[in-house]
Amino acid sequence: MKKVLTLTLLAALLLGACRKEENQTATYEQTRNRVIAIPNDGKSGNSTHLLVLAVGHSAKDCKGCIMMYGQLVHVNCIGTGDDCLRTAAVQLQQVGTEISATTTDTFDLTSDDFFLMPDRSLSYTDEKNNRIFLNIPGQMVYRDTTTMQFTFTGLFFSETAAYSNN
Repeated sequence: MKKVLTLTLLAALLLGACRKEENQTATYEQTRNRVIAIPNDGKSGNSTHLLVLAVGHSAKDCKGCIMMYGQLVHVNCIGTGDDCLRTAAVQLQQVGTEISATTTDTFDLTSDDFFLMPDRSLSYTDEKNNRIFLNIPGQMVYRDTTTMQFTFTGLFFSETAAYSNN
């Protein structure tokens, strides 16, 4: 009887540990792909947000991401995957139903003139303290030659994540 009780307790402990690991993974993904509102200085009507993105994959897992000089090549920390943690301060703009985000920092995201943005759903807490998601569809963005900034287009908010983030 003592052996059965011990095995039952051990099984319950292991099942509880597995459940905790699942919750930790979900929390980890939420903290790696998120939006942080930066308090406005009151001088402009635009609000600034910090995007935290897990992007990129290893060269050994890449069949070529970017066409450069007629060849497909791997560029670190862009595209699918979650090998690199990147941040970008952006200003969100909405015109009608169209939402875009333009970087305000010049080289935090990348020093390259392009960025292959994978589909990402970023956890966000709105002004009413609701947890929602800012969804960014996959796209290749190029640095504006005058402002040196990137602009992401086609963004949308939703109550659930639209993308799986990998």
